[in-house]
Amino acid sequence: MKNSDLHPLDGLRGLKLSHLRLMAELRSLGRLGLAAEQIGMAQPAASRLLAEVEAIVGHPVHERDGRSLRLTAVGMALARRAERIQLELKDASREISEAIAGTEGHLRVGSVTGPALSQLLPVLRRLRLESPGISVEVVVATSDQLCDQILTGRLDFALGRVPARLYGQFDLTPLGEEPLGLVVRRGHPLLLKPDVTLEDTLAHDWVMPDDETLLSQTVLRWLANAGLPPPRRQFSTSSFLFTLAMLKDTDSVAPLALPVVDSFTDGVSMPFVQVPIDLGLSVEAYGLMRRADTRLTALAHRVAGMIMAPAHA
Repeated sequence: MKNSDLHPLDGLRGLKLSHLRLMAELRSLGRLGLAAEQIGMAQPAASRLLAEVEAIVGHPVHERDGRSLRLTAVGMALARRAERIQLELKDASREISEAIAGTEGHLRVGSVTGPALSQLLPVLRRLRLESPGISVEVVVATSDQLCDQILTGRLDFALGRVPARLYGQFDLTPLGEEPLGLVVRRGHPLLLKPDVTLEDTLAHDWVMPDDETLLSQTVLRWLANAGLPPPRRQFSTSSFLFTLAMLKDTDSVAPLALPVVDSFTDGVSMPFVQVPIDLGLSVEAYGLMRRADTRLTALAHRVAGMIMAPAHA
């Protein structure tokens, strides 16, 4: 079968990157010798390459114009595409380099609520300024849910605590404890008291997760050690948004991580206030969790390092 009997796309499949580089340079420079020098080959080799292009395409792609070379309409069409392909390859090379360096790509990270604000958010703000080519998906959930998503590959890593049932499946780098405070709505009756006590707070409903969660277990054990009864709880929820909604519309009290407390009680314009009691209470240490049998991508490794740096300084 002759080249002229082939569909044009069938013939172009024989083109190599060296062919395309030559055509792109010919359009730019107009002389075979200069084009050959630009791509690092001798002029005879470039002549053979040009002959291969015409054999593959099945039409002349150039004609002589004195000492210069002029591309035909077919040659010009091919050269324009060749230039575009060269640009795409340069962009691909840049993206690959950035991915290797951790300055480009997509990150999927999770966190329990407190560290999401105290550890993760400052790093994401910094990333936004330093590496605008990075996109990040953030999941805020319980440690159990985060671990399950790491194991299924849904998350690169997360900030939380590894449940006992999953010991051995994760590498955990400790980052710190999670101190707690009590939050109420602005204008709450407790805030009218000159000296608020824990007994005063127990006269109101508390909004907490169910008893199986680490936060509730920590609070209930702490109250019992202080000789106090468990709080009255009409509603139990692990939803942070539902907790805030309950606080806003009722006289409920909620124990929350101090970074959360600080974020939502900072300033008179905020609808929530921290109860002026120093609990001296923290949930057990959390850390950066990743699956034990995998390596982090360059981007995930870079962001993990940024998160861990302040804790290990």
